[in-house]
Amino acid sequence: MIGLALMAKPQELSAQADPNFYVYLCFGQSNMEGNAKWEKVDEYVDPRFQMLATCDFNSPKRSLGEWYTADCPIVNPEGKLGVTDYFGRTMVAALPADVRIGVVAVAMGGCPIEVFDKEKSAKTVSSHSKDWWAIEANNFYDGNPYQRLVEMGKKAQEAGVIKGILLHQGCSNCGNPEWPNMVKKIYEDILTELNLKAEDVPLFVGELERADMGGGCSSHNNVVAKDASSS
Repeated sequence: MIGLALMAKPQELSAQADPNFYVYLCFGQSNMEGNAKWEKVDEYVDPRFQMLATCDFNSPKRSLGEWYTADCPIVNPEGKLGVTDYFGRTMVAALPADVRIGVVAVAMGGCPIEVFDKEKSAKTVSSHSKDWWAIEANNFYDGNPYQRLVEMGKKAQEAGVIKGILLHQGCSNCGNPEWPNMVKKIYEDILTELNLKAEDVPLFVGELERADMGGGCSSHNNVVAKDASSS
């Protein structure tokens, strides 16, 4: 289930899509949203690294569905520096100069994996309306994070080629043995809705902070490992 290669086979492109624009869908909770304050060293971003705004931003000013250079914050107005930032920067540095990287990210700190389930997303948000992550989901993603990710994925396909999907989530479902099955369903639903194939678009699932680093949810990495073994 978890891909090991960053390159994918060619997909059928729209007339406007750039085959050298590699796009990655990203979703999850706090580390995907970004919870580290960026510093001076983080301020320069190669313009080959782009973000598709999955909501409206006030500072910097960005509009839903438009592409921008991936200056922080790149997930939503409440986010900071996170996984997506240095994934994109590292990819750009490693690839030829004619290749661009784009990210399409939907994430909320503290959210459960159910908010990315096609059938459960809106109901999960509405039933936890006072929780911080649900407030963000309503403010930024019209109460349905899954649908926003899919809508923006379709938008991204007009510009480039989706090469992979990144997930960083688990603290809110720590140790749940059903988590791999839930992730598998979400992954397959996204592939179906975007007319993608698993062999072309791998899923990359990140581990949580390890115990020796102070991670309070490090035990969930055992569940992540089971997710990997199901590939």
